[in-house]
Amino acid sequence: MFKGAAGRVLAVALCMLVTSGYLTRSTKAETLPSRKPLATLPMELAGAVGRREADFTPDIMALLGVDDYINRTYLRAGQLPVGLYIGYYFSQRQGDAIHSPLNCLPGAGWIPLEQGHTTLSVRTRPEATGTVPIEINRVVIGKGLDRQLVYYWYQSRDRVVASEYWGKIYTVLDAVRYNRSDAALIRVIVPIPSGSDEVVPETRATAFVQALFPLLAEHIPT
Repeated sequence: MFKGAAGRVLAVALCMLVTSGYLTRSTKAETLPSRKPLATLPMELAGAVGRREADFTPDIMALLGVDDYINRTYLRAGQLPVGLYIGYYFSQRQGDAIHSPLNCLPGAGWIPLEQGHTTLSVRTRPEATGTVPIEINRVVIGKGLDRQLVYYWYQSRDRVVASEYWGKIYTVLDAVRYNRSDAALIRVIVPIPSGSDEVVPETRATAFVQALFPLLAEHIPT
């Protein structure tokens, strides 16, 4: 039915239109499982100590529409700092939807220099002995001479999604099947030192995500 690049774009547009229409018109109260607030995530993680960054201003909060979030920088002597943002949405029915970080970066002066995906092996819970692969977004951004490595993904129920479009499709499917449209955006940023390659920042970001991921199950309900 849909062929070629134009067909795929049309298919995605139709899916997003159906998603928007369903989420807007559905009035049945959603069922949200119990969860811990994001603020209770450990301030010590992967050998680093977290520092809470300034709260978002009311206008930014109104733009994001997020219900629960943390914005921290994790610091450890002799290692690159790690910026962590998690935004959790209780419901996406009334127009409050997750925004891709790529939509916000240009407004802050950051330009995507490289865009792709990477696959990491993570434990799903602290007590898990094995690992599972997750595919997430990997972006290098630049502003002037500064560069940063960004990992980000969308997470809902027991699902990790790199694609913003598939995230929206899964949202409407979950709303139909489970009467839920809650989801989260997780973003990890590590600076790339001037004149160096991306090996050290990537190692740091990967280790941080692997330490963080098992803890998310208590805050992003399955």
